[in-house]
Amino acid sequence: MSPLEAESETVAQLQEPEQEPKHDPGLISGQALAAVRNGFGGVRVLVVGDLMLDRYLWGQVGRISPEAPVPVLHLDRETETAGGAANVARNLIGLGLWVSIAGVTGEDENRERLLRLLAEQGAETSAVLADPSRPTTTKTRLLGNHQQMLRIDAERIAPLSAELEDRLFALILSQLSDASVLLLSDYAKGVLYGGLCQRLISAAREQGVPVLVDPKGRDFDRYLGASLITPNRAELAQAAHVDPTDLEHLIASAGQMRADLRLDRLVLTLGELGLLVVESDRQTRIPAVAREVFDVSGAGDTVIATLAAGLAAGLDPIDSAHLANLAAGVVVAKVGTAAIRLGELEHAISDEAALEQAAKLCSLTELQVRVRSWQSRGERVVFTNGCFDLLHAGHVTYLERARRHGQRLIIGLNSDRSVRALKGPERPLIGEQDRARVLAALAAVDAVVLFDEDTPLKLIEALRPDVLAKGADYQPDQVVGAEQVRSWGGELVLIPLLEERSTSGIIRRMQG
Repeated sequence: MSPLEAESETVAQLQEPEQEPKHDPGLISGQALAAVRNGFGGVRVLVVGDLMLDRYLWGQVGRISPEAPVPVLHLDRETETAGGAANVARNLIGLGLWVSIAGVTGEDENRERLLRLLAEQGAETSAVLADPSRPTTTKTRLLGNHQQMLRIDAERIAPLSAELEDRLFALILSQLSDASVLLLSDYAKGVLYGGLCQRLISAAREQGVPVLVDPKGRDFDRYLGASLITPNRAELAQAAHVDPTDLEHLIASAGQMRADLRLDRLVLTLGELGLLVVESDRQTRIPAVAREVFDVSGAGDTVIATLAAGLAAGLDPIDSAHLANLAAGVVVAKVGTAAIRLGELEHAISDEAALEQAAKLCSLTELQVRVRSWQSRGERVVFTNGCFDLLHAGHVTYLERARRHGQRLIIGLNSDRSVRALKGPERPLIGEQDRARVLAALAAVDAVVLFDEDTPLKLIEALRPDVLAKGADYQPDQVVGAEQVRSWGGELVLIPLLEERSTSGIIRRMQG
């Protein structure tokens, strides 16, 4: 499926909804990272859909033909790869899963090429049938200077005969009990037309196997009862008869479609805007990671394959969608129909974590905007402050305990000048930027802001937190800002400290 980048509309043309989805997913969980490192447990996925062979003719363009106003491609090399539902299988295999694939090809040379590619990648293909009445769907792309110039499609779009559908259904049914997920990859070439979709969804539901669908066409009724579908903006707009540039109506249509089709959830891919996970009780927006886009071919295959991998491994749907979003960002930076690999996904997770941590370091102006946004969603904002020189277990425990009093934790961090004024000329041992960066790496911390004054009072008055946290070694009347926080309805909490944990104590032991 082609994601939003394939369309001509820009993000600026989108009409943002008046109310954003409320859930903020943050970084992926440790469980999700462990699943990636473990190859998603090597579970088995059964992929059914329209199989294709993708051919690429690579070359250089240096002149225009004298015969016609067309570029002349000097051919350097030819490559072939599995496409369509077969590319979904490639992605799953790249993520460490076992894959069985079912579908229909022609009875021709391209069938043999496609089956050979799938066998080399490790897919089980005993349920791939041959239909002499159609060719193997083949897309041939001409690329000059790594830019696609032309695509030639050889295909026949038609439903399967009743006899062929029955044979294919019987083969799929024989493999269904061994699968953790049934994935239907519909490229609108005919395999999933007719009644096959509903037969497969019903059979999978009876056996307790979740069904994920990458949809196509105007009629989504054939996906009734699936566990999850992954339309892009254009596909959902076409099926729901709404304007694809009106994001507010599009999101409303996604929620209505999820209900009408009795889906557990719907994942709407929004290109540069990321993913939207629509469930019965919440909508979760997962922003895209900024990357240079070279080719969107197969990005939708990567999204649904990674979703399937995460759900098959028992991950939370939001974590699974978050991983899918990161994986799509990797493949659009490649040329040609590309598949994700475990190592690439793990690197993308690390890169996102680094970006997220850097984004926690805020100016006061930036942080005021964030705080208002958090509070407008009903989240309690906790503020604390300190020098946090030589971060130790006492600091970490204190911050974790402070975070429990709200949904967001802000640290007002004394600047180097401020620390010297409080602690003397030999402190801090660690510079302000390094101290801020280490604090930002803590999961309990949502934002770090430096202040140069001797007290954080100006920060507190500017941010107006809901909770002011301080160590229990202070008395309430000693806490700077307590009176102000109470004046706007906030509260002061005193956090118990770990005994015999202090920066000064560590320094004395080092000196001794």
